[in-house]
Amino acid sequence: MSTLAQENTSLNSYVGFDTITQQIERKSLKRGFQFNVMVVGQTGLGKSTLINTLFASHLIDSKGRKNVEELTRQTTKIESVSHVIEENGVVLRLNIVDTPGYGDQVNNEECWEPIIKYIKDQHSTYLRKELTAQREKFIQDNRVHCCLYFIAPSGHSLKPIDIIVLKKLVEVVNVVPVIAKADSLTIEERAIFKQKINAELAFHNIQLYPYDNMEDYDEEERMLNVSIRELLPFAIVGSEKQVIVDGKAVIGRKTRWGAVVVEDENHCEFIHLRNFLTRTHLQDLIETTAMVHYETFRSNQLLALKGAVSPNINNSPSSPTASENSAATNNTNGPIPAKVFPPFA
Repeated sequence: MSTLAQENTSLNSYVGFDTITQQIERKSLKRGFQFNVMVVGQTGLGKSTLINTLFASHLIDSKGRKNVEELTRQTTKIESVSHVIEENGVVLRLNIVDTPGYGDQVNNEECWEPIIKYIKDQHSTYLRKELTAQREKFIQDNRVHCCLYFIAPSGHSLKPIDIIVLKKLVEVVNVVPVIAKADSLTIEERAIFKQKINAELAFHNIQLYPYDNMEDYDEEERMLNVSIRELLPFAIVGSEKQVIVDGKAVIGRKTRWGAVVVEDENHCEFIHLRNFLTRTHLQDLIETTAMVHYETFRSNQLLALKGAVSPNINNSPSSPTASENSAATNNTNGPIPAKVFPPFA
């Protein structure tokens, strides 16, 4: 099939189609945006606190005990919390998925399965809505766009369970690793720890977001992604409290030997993480989820569906009963039996 030759043609006068970007912007602002982020990591690493710090609002209650009398609280099942936040006329529907702290039990075999299942279930729900005869005008997107993976600041290396979980996660979602509570490490310890983590990730061929093999990136975007990958994993500190430093109120943590300022890049890399998630890669995270992870899931499911339908059509019947069933299946006017549809994984 021949392709039409394209030529650049100059205009004799102003037409006005350059306003299409403004038209798209108006429609997008009217509809709003959706961003779904998941936090994964062991109990006590400050997952809830970091989310609250990232979006400068109290979105999730911390599970930490404030009094001795309080019972130990922790996330025991996957919980989804939705908030609508607005900034300069831009409305963002933020969906936060809080996961149970894995590795907390005596037997941690396949403790990551509920997390993987949840991510796939969101793909499955979206696919089912796409395949319905009368689709919604705008399908609600609950697919997980970003997974913040929290690494304990041990200073040694990744735990075996971290490697297993990361291998599973990168297959289905954009994974962004962070070193939690990085103020417990010195600058030198933090640098060595990051080197060890990156060496292990490379050894086990664990591909993290942003990916370096996307053909749609231009040169500027590739250079930006290179600078981001050099920072991974982000060494972060989260806090919702204000402390006084040099007469100014800042978000941070007060200690006996000084203060850790969350938004000071000399203290931690929180500001780089926030800029990355909200100011430079928010839309790309959403698009990569749709074009890479969801598309992979979608193609696998439709191929499985095709493989399940074909044998019912092509197999020659060996008995009158089978012949009747085959005729019913091949009847284009009748529905395909439900049993030929495999459940979406």
